[in-house]
Amino acid sequence: MRGGIAGLLAPLAAVYDEWKRLLKLAGLRDGRLHDARHTAATVLLILGVAERAVMGIMGWSNSAMAARYQHLTAQVRRDIAQRVGGLLWDNPTEDRKPAS
Repeated sequence: MRGGIAGLLAPLAAVYDEWKRLLKLAGLRDGRLHDARHTAATVLLILGVAERAVMGIMGWSNSAMAARYQHLTAQVRRDIAQRVGGLLWDNPTEDRKPAS
């Protein structure tokens, strides 16, 4: 059994090669495996998964990691604006008519 750094390099190289192969096979642009963590965290944000659950899934010990990995997409911003609008007005999409 290999130990130390040398023992890790061969498996890491195999993971890297497999990641690159899968990206090409799927027709996706080249990217780092680490980028997939950002994507996964952002998808969980879009799905509205509770922060505590996201922390458990992603292996984070503090919520500061969410700020680092989760990205506010246009869709997330739009959803937030609609939810706030729903709290402020009865029907935020309905045109306001002046009282007669």
